[in-house]
Amino acid sequence: MTCTHAALKRRDFLQLGFKYDNLLMEESAQILEIETFIPTLLQRQEDGYARLKRCILIGDHHQLPPVVKNMAFQKYSHMDQSLFTRFVRLGVPYIELNAQGRARPSIAQLYNWRYRELGDLPYVHEEAIFHKANSGFSYEYQLVDVPDYRGRGESAPSPWFYQNEGEAEYIVSVYIYMRLIGYPANKISILTTYNGQKLLIRDVISRRCKPWNIEPPCKVTTVDKFQGQQNDFILLSLVRTRFVGHLRDVRRLIVAMSRARLGLYVFCRCSLFEQCYELQPTFQLLLQRPDKLALNLEECTPFTERPLGEAGNIHYITDVEDIGHLVNFRLEHLRQMQSMQYYAPHANADAAPPETGNGDIVLDNAKDGTEKENGEATDAVNNDKIEEDTVESKDDTVQEVNKMDEGNVTREDKMGEESADEAKDKMVETTAEVAIENNIVEVNANVAKDKMDEENALSKGVEQD
Repeated sequence: MTCTHAALKRRDFLQLGFKYDNLLMEESAQILEIETFIPTLLQRQEDGYARLKRCILIGDHHQLPPVVKNMAFQKYSHMDQSLFTRFVRLGVPYIELNAQGRARPSIAQLYNWRYRELGDLPYVHEEAIFHKANSGFSYEYQLVDVPDYRGRGESAPSPWFYQNEGEAEYIVSVYIYMRLIGYPANKISILTTYNGQKLLIRDVISRRCKPWNIEPPCKVTTVDKFQGQQNDFILLSLVRTRFVGHLRDVRRLIVAMSRARLGLYVFCRCSLFEQCYELQPTFQLLLQRPDKLALNLEECTPFTERPLGEAGNIHYITDVEDIGHLVNFRLEHLRQMQSMQYYAPHANADAAPPETGNGDIVLDNAKDGTEKENGEATDAVNNDKIEEDTVESKDDTVQEVNKMDEGNVTREDKMGEESADEAKDKMVETTAEVAIENNIVEVNANVAKDKMDEENALSKGVEQD
């Protein structure tokens, strides 16, 4: 339970006679001193002695302290100092963990300078997922420079409510690009350093993702709220273009850089943050790579065999409009593919049956042609079509006779045990059937031609009248 919940339920715990000997408190460096004190008073004393024997505090005083919104209490009363941080400052003995198992070793280098001899757990070097590149991206982490969008950088509709439309559009486009490749939505989180930017990003996601039924990311929140959590891929917006702001606090930078496991992509105004002295150790590493987003457009699935450190065929994104055009092109291509898959079964079901070459279908086609066109030229074309179809029908009949003759020869080979008289009788019958079929085809063709001549005569009479 949380410390706040423990304070609210203290009366219930006392009535239940709840007792405990050990108290374990996680993220204690982000808890106020008074909040740390409350959980120690959830049980009654026995014979004047406290039952509690051991209190274990787990935390990281290099990350963000407790949140105190009143500036007077925060600055002059040091109320934002946790009990954990006070013990460390006073020299109380503590155990320091010196190995991380969350992120790739290359990403951990962005913040391990803040810790003393921070290394990696063995499985980080053994697991295959930490040795594969991020599909669709040339690098596992990158600092992306975002220029002014529509002539604007940061904006503040109200005091301390900072927003950056260019970074919001850029990040949402990259998120859609990742979703089109196949990255799961629950593996992507979008972080920012200001509440105003958080709300703007949510609005852009709602406007651009809902029409395409693209699921929103796992979390869109601020760095402060995301402390203590993690995700595989982090898209980070630093918002400011004029002044660094409260990111100058190194503890906030450490939290922002240490949330990602496999991929970290930071969007900011590089010319501003590279000049901040407090952030130099991290930004010097980030600026060793190009400040234009490097993509690998050949990879269209979330799985790749490309090893970490191999960039592949790099495609650089120049600005917000560039990534927007790329995403819109892929969305349009996806829509066309879905339309083809939807209409293909209906097209096959509604397809007209093929012509069989008999007189009835030829006659219907001739009637349609006569209704649509008038004149002697049209009549001649129709007559030519009838003669061509008649020739084709005769050719088909000849081919059928040849096939039947071949079949008769084959049957004669297999009828070695039958008498010669029976074979001759069958051949006579087969030849008679073929002759009858030829006569039927010629009769149908003559009937069709006579009907066509009558209709042509009628049409000419109508024209003369």
